[in-house]
Amino acid sequence: MSNPPVVRTSQPMPAPVQRALATLAFDVSRARRRRRITQQGLAERAGVSLNTIKRLESGDGCTQLQAFARVMAVFGEIDKLSSLLDAAQDDVGLLLMDEQLPQRVRTRKAAPHAF
Repeated sequence: MSNPPVVRTSQPMPAPVQRALATLAFDVSRARRRRRITQQGLAERAGVSLNTIKRLESGDGCTQLQAFARVMAVFGEIDKLSSLLDAAQDDVGLLLMDEQLPQRVRTRKAAPHAF
C-alpha cells in the first residue's frame, strides 16, 4: 500500500492555526517525555515512522491526522480526539439550527381520501 500524496496549499497558514499547531506539538512532546518514552519508542508504539513523530512534534501542518490519532491512542487520550467537535457542544451550529426553527408547529389537515 502506498501513502496518499501530501497535499500542500499555496495559501499561507493563518497565525491562529500556526499557534495551535505549535501548542499541540509542544504538548505531544511534553506528554511523551513525561511518560519517559523516546521518539523512536513512540513511533514504534504508534506504528508510524520516527520522521512522522519528529514532524508532529515540530508542528508540521502536513502531518497526517491518522498519525496524531495513533499517538493519542498510545497516550490513552483517544477519547478526547473523538469529542473535539461534539455536535451537542457546538454552540454556533446549535444557534444556526435554532434560527431556522419554525415559529409555529401546526397539525396537518387530513387529506379528503385518507384512510
